Amino acid sequence: MIRRLSHMFACAAVAALVAGAVSARPHLSEVDEINDGLFVIAVAKEIRDYCPEISARTLKAYDFLWKLRKQAREMGYSDTEIKAYIGDDKEKAKMRVRGEAYLKKHGVTYEDPQTFCALGRVEIEKSSRIGALLRAK
Repeated sequence: MIRRLSHMFACAAVAALVAGAVSARPHLSEVDEINDGLFVIAVAKEIRDYCPEISARTLKAYDFLWKLRKQAREMGYSDTEIKAYIGDDKEKAKMRVRGEAYLKKHGVTYEDPQTFCALGRVEIEKSSRIGALLRAK
């Protein structure tokens, strides 16, 4: 009986440690590698959406997105957690604010689509992470 209780206690202790380790992970919005990767995708999409002279490198973008997902999974995040983060309206709003600040810093205005094109061409020329997801038509 004591051995059985000892075994049950040990199992409960291990379960508590595992649960504690899982809950100790930062929210995905605080994981720079993932958050920054999603930012790159968001800015590239915005450039593509507003500049008629630039299109997406769709396969590269999907590959990049799958690699981010794989990285998050390797860090211990479940598909449910990843989808919840990507679909969270508050997180989308934070990403929009960050993206608009980046665009503004680089002289982009929504009133002039050519400013998106100019930034897109610069990003493509630099072969930046953003530029790698874009193609000039």
